[in-house]
Amino acid sequence: MKKTILNFSVLLSLLFTGCKSHNEEKEEEVQFIATSVLKKDTVVLRNYVCQIRSIQHIEVRALEKGYLQNIYVDEGQFVKKGQLMFQIMPLIYQAELQKAQAEVSYVETEYQNTKQLFEKNVVSPNELALAKAKLDKAKAEQALAETHLKFCEIKAPFDGIMDHFQARLGSLIDEGDLLTTLSDNSSLWVYFNVPEAEYLNYKTHATDENLVKVNLLMANHKVYDHPGEVKTIEADFNNETGNIAFRATFPNPNGLLRHGETGNIIMRIPEEKAILIPQKATYEILEKKFVYVIDKNKTVHSREIIIDSEMPDLYVVKSGLKENETILLEGIRKVKDGDKITYKLEKPEDVFSKLSVYVE
Repeated sequence: MKKTILNFSVLLSLLFTGCKSHNEEKEEEVQFIATSVLKKDTVVLRNYVCQIRSIQHIEVRALEKGYLQNIYVDEGQFVKKGQLMFQIMPLIYQAELQKAQAEVSYVETEYQNTKQLFEKNVVSPNELALAKAKLDKAKAEQALAETHLKFCEIKAPFDGIMDHFQARLGSLIDEGDLLTTLSDNSSLWVYFNVPEAEYLNYKTHATDENLVKVNLLMANHKVYDHPGEVKTIEADFNNETGNIAFRATFPNPNGLLRHGETGNIIMRIPEEKAILIPQKATYEILEKKFVYVIDKNKTVHSREIIIDSEMPDLYVVKSGLKENETILLEGIRKVKDGDKITYKLEKPEDVFSKLSVYVE
């Protein structure tokens, strides 16, 4: 009986040892996917906060004092160049013009009489010159009165869109008072600030014949249909921020963009010898990025990295990795620092080709 029990215990021991050995072999058969860090020249997308401005945006102000007699337009209306917008009560200026016209008529009659007397040698040349001077003065005053009367009619200086009114019908307007603003939105100027290093990269690759194209990400997180061109860069850097202002011009055929909007400029910046890794090869702890680096002994080591810029499915690494280092691509949550693993190495070019963006 004792011998039977002993044999049964030995059998259980062998069975348990066999199962344990089988499970260990099964665990060792788990194969992870790894890839190499790629270093190459590429183009990265940079986002810059921007301000949108009309190519012409002016204040429309009163040129004369008086009551606002007529408003011929409405807020938000599109107006054509030369279209009448406001009229200030012209009665006083009409009276001044009539007075000036009467003065011209009177002085001109005097001049004609003096001229006839001069031709008969009755008056001296000085008297004729004096009469001519009085006539010229009267005509100048008439022209001034005509100008004041014209200033009562305020017309659009260019095609544009009206803003809200600052004065209402019947208001007493003083000279220089703001009536409204007018914006020409046929094209938009978009201003954004670029750091010095990225400015140098831009100037290295940009030429007058090859203006850099940029895109506008609007406030609703949609990309504007029409690309813009960087046409102007300010003269000086801001010493406090180290940035320089760029100005891109965007067409606005459908009138979607308006003066004062905000958004983000998306700019393609060439970057030489960039360190590229897939985003899915990283994990985050307390807002810091980490990867698992695999050494020659197939042991994984957690390492913090600093991200320089982000592309769809890819990171450009500023520091923390070197070219050709092996990193864990899949199975990040299944390992911990110091684990020894079995992995299959995939070329980074093959890995990138399966992502939504492929760097040529």
